[in-house]
Amino acid sequence: MTMTPLLPSLADLDQRYQQLVQRTQDLPPTGSRPLTIYGRVCGWATAAAVDCLRQISAVQVTAEAVHIAWNETPNDRVNDLLAHIAQRLDEAGLVKAWRNELLDVVAEGVNVAAIERGAVRPLGLLTQAVHLNAWSHDGRLWVAKRAANKPTDPNMWDTLVGGLAVAYESLDTSLLRESQEEAGLYPDQLRQRGPMRLLLRMHRQLPEGYQVENVLVNDCVLDEGVLPENQDGEVSEMRLLSISDWWEMAQNGVFTIEAELVLIDSVRLRLKQA
Repeated sequence: MTMTPLLPSLADLDQRYQQLVQRTQDLPPTGSRPLTIYGRVCGWATAAAVDCLRQISAVQVTAEAVHIAWNETPNDRVNDLLAHIAQRLDEAGLVKAWRNELLDVVAEGVNVAAIERGAVRPLGLLTQAVHLNAWSHDGRLWVAKRAANKPTDPNMWDTLVGGLAVAYESLDTSLLRESQEEAGLYPDQLRQRGPMRLLLRMHRQLPEGYQVENVLVNDCVLDEGVLPENQDGEVSEMRLLSISDWWEMAQNGVFTIEAELVLIDSVRLRLKQA
């Protein structure tokens, strides 16, 4: 006899959420040092990155920390220095994938510069991940499978839309751009979209360095007949799932940690409103 998948309870979701959160809060890797720019803390440079940075005359390395532009105020020259730093990290084999994409460098809550995306993990810089949870009018949830050639978490299931906010864009602009690139969804198709919310800040040790990341979430309901379709080749499959089918997949561990946290939060809100 085929068993009908069961809906998770709020207690089930809360328990799973807390288990996952514990896996997202690591201390910096052994040997890391605080990284500053303009005297403001902005990251955690890994031991290998520190060894690379000490060879750059414009970077000050002390026993306690690594300093970039220590005695300067924000200026365009620092972006050139950060580009040089990213190149040196890449030459040292510390950049997992060069993306030709700039991300903001955030120092104590202020965007002060920009750097190549591939260099952020060796330097432990804060990133901003924007996600879109898309629901159908009949209460099902869209999810997407990451392509096999993705440098991070290939073939894992993910939120319908998820990506890092790039430099010089607002978070909302980045979300709308990612929605178009990853799901073929345009702003007029996202009218039923709630406000963006900060879910949590992740701190994870990764092979390429230290992930410090704000996870931001939007929920929307797509109009009937709107079918997401990937545009950038980074998704191999999309599915529209009932909550019970999604829960069965989640229990089998097929989602990325970040995606599962984001999806659990959206499902909790949906069940509370039911």
